[in-house]
Amino acid sequence: MSVPQGHHFLQIPGPSPVPERVLQAMHRQIIDHRGPAFARLGREVLEGCQAIFQTAGPVIIYPSSGTGAWEAAIVNTLSPGVRVLMAETGHFATLWQRMAARFGLEVDFIRGDWRHGVDPAAIEAKLAADATRSIRAVMVVHNETSTGVLSRIPDIRAAIDRAGHPALLMVDTISSLGSADYRHDEWGVDVTVSCSQKGLMLPPGLGFNAISEKALEASRRNTMPRSYWDWQEMLKPNASGFFPSTPATSLLYGLRESIAMLLEEGLARVFARHERLAAATRAAVNAWGLEILCLEPSEYSPVLTAVIMPAGHDADAFRKIVLERYNMSLGSGLSRVAGKVFRIGHLGECNELTLLGALTGVELGLAAAGVPHRPGGVAAAMADLAGRNTDPAVP
Repeated sequence: MSVPQGHHFLQIPGPSPVPERVLQAMHRQIIDHRGPAFARLGREVLEGCQAIFQTAGPVIIYPSSGTGAWEAAIVNTLSPGVRVLMAETGHFATLWQRMAARFGLEVDFIRGDWRHGVDPAAIEAKLAADATRSIRAVMVVHNETSTGVLSRIPDIRAAIDRAGHPALLMVDTISSLGSADYRHDEWGVDVTVSCSQKGLMLPPGLGFNAISEKALEASRRNTMPRSYWDWQEMLKPNASGFFPSTPATSLLYGLRESIAMLLEEGLARVFARHERLAAATRAAVNAWGLEILCLEPSEYSPVLTAVIMPAGHDADAFRKIVLERYNMSLGSGLSRVAGKVFRIGHLGECNELTLLGALTGVELGLAAAGVPHRPGGVAAAMADLAGRNTDPAVP
């Protein structure tokens, strides 16, 4: 088997490529996780996370996947038998719903077509009809990684407020944190769930919960058994920069560096860069004559673009050709859309030239796989990028 040469393009929507700065930051000797040097590291990353989540409240860091952070959000705030309201926006919203059901929650699941985000009006109607206020939480995915659809969290918060409902708002930002505009405090979110390997540009291994005072109060009353995931057990040592069990020290070194990179660029510029790259990707897809899975322009994801394959053509066969011939990984379609879509990630350490290289690989792959398309997608992306302001601080 031949070994591909040159740079591998990892254009899946996470894990995203790890920047050299982060890799070098992680390449350090382990230190005493009960000593003063670690306390400084712990305080730096915990405070830095508050800046990234845009919250003055606590952010808890677990050695875990994003799935672990989902579980922590559930077991700290909800008990078996309580009602929650969720919305089907794609594969990951469905997985979160299944987890909630396994914990004995009664899930009211608003069905969706995987091409739209959460409908705020549907949330408001469900909550308005809940006369006994038995729904304890509204749980939604901000950026649905399987579909490239972004839900409008401020509009969902407004819908909850119009209904006058006391339910907690819990939001999955696993693929959006650090890539799409997100404001935990300003948007009135009670629990934000995230992880390390996407917009934060780290390897997998860290899960996060950003929590409001209302969520903390709910955790104090909650009867769900928990030990490892218990917020209270984390918050006590976190106050001094420590953790109750052995932390993922190397990943925390990397986290400190990734936070520094995001804040050096400035969050507004980070978000604007992702929007530029996403718009250029859509320009390419439209020029190829292919269809974007997301139907609502206001819900286009800045993190990834999911592309529908023409009838009679298999997305996985296309992805295989792209990988073998051009050394590029594209995201697969998941569950309901398996084999029907491929996903182009444009998140994390990605800039205009990286994106254009990836789009060139897609265009070459479409031709090599015999997929019906019009040429000129890369040129359309170049034209789109050339016409955009690259600095949001400039009028």
